Amino acid sequence: MITRASYASSKSTRLLPRLRLPESRNAESSRFWQFAHNPGGYIGSVTQTSGSTDRIYQIDSSNLALNYPTRIQSLSLTSIGLHQSRPQTQTSRLQTSRPFSSSSRTKSSFAFSLFESDPIMASLTPPQSPPKWNHTPEEVLSITKQALAQNKAVSDKVAALPEAECNFETVFLPLAHAEAEVLIICEPLGFYQNVSTSKELRDASNQAEVLQRDFDVEESMRPDVFNAKAAAEKNLRESGAWEKLSDEQRRLVEKMVLDGKRAGLALPEKEREELMKLKKELSQACLDFSKNFNEEDGHISFTLEELDGVPADVVSGYTKRTEGSKEVYDVTFKTPDIFPIFKFSHSPATRRRAQEGFEDRLKQNVPLLEKALDLRRRIAAMLGYDTWADYITEVKMVKSGKNAKEFLDDLEGKLRPVGEKERKILLQLKKEEHEKRGLPFDGEFYIWDYRYYDRVYVEKTLNLDESIVKEYFPVSVVVPTILKIYQDLLGVQFVEIKGDTKDVWHPEVQQFAVWEKDAKDESGFVGYCYLDLFPRGAKYSHAAVWGLLPGYELSSGKRHYPLTAMVANLAKPTPERPALMRHDDVTTFFHEMGHVFHGLLSQTKYARFHGTSVARDFVEAPSQMLENWCWEPKVLQRMSSHYKTQEPLSSELIDKMIKSRYVNVGLFYLRQLFFAKFDLKVHVDKEAADYTKLWNDLRESISLVKGGKAQPGQGTFGHIVGGYDAGYYGYTYSLVFAADMYATVFKNDPLNPAFGKLYRDKILLVGGSRDETESLEDFLGRPPNSDAFLEEIFGKAPTASL
Repeated sequence: MITRASYASSKSTRLLPRLRLPESRNAESSRFWQFAHNPGGYIGSVTQTSGSTDRIYQIDSSNLALNYPTRIQSLSLTSIGLHQSRPQTQTSRLQTSRPFSSSSRTKSSFAFSLFESDPIMASLTPPQSPPKWNHTPEEVLSITKQALAQNKAVSDKVAALPEAECNFETVFLPLAHAEAEVLIICEPLGFYQNVSTSKELRDASNQAEVLQRDFDVEESMRPDVFNAKAAAEKNLRESGAWEKLSDEQRRLVEKMVLDGKRAGLALPEKEREELMKLKKELSQACLDFSKNFNEEDGHISFTLEELDGVPADVVSGYTKRTEGSKEVYDVTFKTPDIFPIFKFSHSPATRRRAQEGFEDRLKQNVPLLEKALDLRRRIAAMLGYDTWADYITEVKMVKSGKNAKEFLDDLEGKLRPVGEKERKILLQLKKEEHEKRGLPFDGEFYIWDYRYYDRVYVEKTLNLDESIVKEYFPVSVVVPTILKIYQDLLGVQFVEIKGDTKDVWHPEVQQFAVWEKDAKDESGFVGYCYLDLFPRGAKYSHAAVWGLLPGYELSSGKRHYPLTAMVANLAKPTPERPALMRHDDVTTFFHEMGHVFHGLLSQTKYARFHGTSVARDFVEAPSQMLENWCWEPKVLQRMSSHYKTQEPLSSELIDKMIKSRYVNVGLFYLRQLFFAKFDLKVHVDKEAADYTKLWNDLRESISLVKGGKAQPGQGTFGHIVGGYDAGYYGYTYSLVFAADMYATVFKNDPLNPAFGKLYRDKILLVGGSRDETESLEDFLGRPPNSDAFLEEIFGKAPTASL
C-alpha cells in the first residue's frame, strides 16, 4: 500500500486507508497480508562459530533470554562487520528492537541490522541532508501554517498576472515548484500521526493535515489561478511554444488545467462556495474515520478451552488474566492475534464470536461513512457527473464506472463456477469434521468457516502445515535477504546511517542512504529510505509505504532527492522462538519494498509525477508483479533458514508451497470482488441505503459464504475513505498488468539484473510522467493483455486485450 505523500498529485489525496493493502491482505483474507502487534528493544552481540559456507552466528546478551544460531545467507561477512580474513571467532555489535522476556505477556520485536557496508560508499556524503525528526507539537502547526502561507503567496502572484504575460515559465513552473515545496515541508509533519509515541505530537500532526487538506480545497477552487492557467495554455498553443515543450511539460500543463475543471471552477461563485464547504466536510469525515481505524484498541476474551487448536506459541502471546473464577486470554483485533483464531480454532462458536467481534469493532465509523457517501453524491452532482464513480474513474486507466463494473461482472462470471466447486469441497470437509467432533451440522458454510477449512484443505491435500513453513522464515534472515535481492536486481546499495548522524522518529527505526551500486561521488546518490518494521503502541497497525519527499528537478537544475518510509508490524517473538514470519508476511514485505523502490528510483522533472503518482488502478501493479519472486524456488531457498537447524526450505516443501498458491483461488478472488463491488455500488447508487445490510447481503451472494448476526463490517473498510473510493476494483485490475509484466519479461530469469534495469528504466524511472499504457507497451514490447492473468488463475489463456 502507498500513502498520501507517495501518491500525491497537485493538491494531494490520501492513499490506503493508506494507499492500502487489499482487505484480503488486511483484515479479510488469509492469502494476502499479515501484520504483527508487539513492542520491544535489545542490544546484543553475535559471534561467528563456524567457518562453513552457511555461517552460523550465536546471539548472546545479558538481557536476552534466548540463544539460538541463525544462518545469514547470501550476505557477505562485512554485512555485520566481520571479514573472512579475521580469525574464526569474532563478535560484532548488532542492534535489534527490544528485550526478549521469559514472560509470555511480553511482546517483543527482533531484527538485525545486516547490510553491507562498502568502505568507499560509506565515506560518501549525500548531496542532500535528510529531514530532522525533533519537532514539537507547536512547531508542527506553526511550520505547516508558514508553508501554506508561502504556497498561497505564489498562487497570488500567478493570479495577478495580466493574461498576455501568462506562459509556462510564469504560471505552470512556479506553481509546480510551490507544489513540491509545500509537500516537502508538510508531508513529514503529517506523518507523525502514524508513528509518534507522543499523543500530543500525533494530535498536532493530525491537525496539521486538516489544515493542509482544507488549504488544498481552497486553492483548488480559486478561479483567478485557474484563469491564469487557462490563459497560459491558450498562449502556449497560439504562439507555437506548445510544440517546443517536452512531453512531460505538456503533461504538466494538461493535468493542471484538468485539475481546475474537475474542481468545479466552471460553476457560479455561490455554487463554488457551497462545493468548497462540502469538500472540507468530506475531508474531515474521512480523517475521523481513519483516526478511529488507526487508534482502535479493542479485544475479545476466551478461555483456554475455547482456544483449542490455536497454536501454543500464539496463545502464549495473549494477555492472560483472571475473570471471576476462571482464567481468560485477551485477544486483540490486530491481525496476528485474531487471525490464528479464524484459521485454527476447532470451535465454530469461538470462530463465530471472534468474527462478529472483529466486524463490530469500528461501528462508530458507520455514521462517518454514511456522511462521506452522502457528500460524495452531492459533490458529483454539482460537478456534473452522473455518479461519484464516474468522477473518480475519469482519470484512471479504466476511464468510467461502467467499465469498472463490466470488468468486475465479467470476472465474477468466470470465477463463480470455480468458487461453487471449491465451496462444495470445503463444505464436505466441514461435515466430516463436525461428525468426527460430535458437532451439529446444518449444511451451511459460514464466513467463520472459510479460513479454517481453507487451511484444513491445504493440510489434507498437500500435507502442508503453515506453522512449519513459518519456522523457515526468521525476521533476521528474511529482511536483509530481501533487501539484498532488490539491491542486486536494481543496481543500488543501501548504506545504513548510524551513530550521531542518525536522526529518526523512534530508536527502532533504521535509516539508510541509497546509492547507485557503483557510486564514486555524490552524483551516484539515489535518496533516503527508512524502515520502521516493529509494532509499538499507537503506531499505524498495518503495512504501508509513505513517499515523504518527492524527487524532482530544482529551479537551479540540480535534483531534489526522494525519501521513502516503510511502516510495518513484523512478527513477534515468543519465549521459545525468535521472531518468525509467515510466508504471507514475507510476500507482504517483498510487495511493500516494491513501493519503496518505485519511490526511490523514479526520476521525473516535476514532483507531481514522481514515483507512485500514477493512475490508482495501476499503482499496485509493479509491487504485485514483484510478489511472484516469493513463489520462485531459488528465491525461497535463498531467503529461508530454519531457526533451529539453519537449513533452507527443502525442494519438497517448496513444491507444496507453490502448489498451494492457487488452492481455492475461486473463493479467494470472489471475496476480493465482494469488496470491489460493495465499493463500486455505494459510489454508483443515487440514494442512501442500509449499508450494514448491503455489506452482509453482498458478501453472501458474491463470496458464497453465509454470515451470522449482521455486523457493520463496512466500518472496518478503511480503503473506502483512504484513497480507494470507487477504486478497490484496481487491486484486481492491476493484477492483469502485473501477471503480464512478470510472464513476459521476468519469469524465465527473475533475478537477472538486465531485466531489473529494463524494469527500472521503463516503469520506475518515468513514474507518472507519461500514460501508464505507454510505459507498459515500452516495457512489454507490445500492448498489454490478460492472457497471463487468465492462464495463472484458470489454467487457460483465451485471447483478450485490455
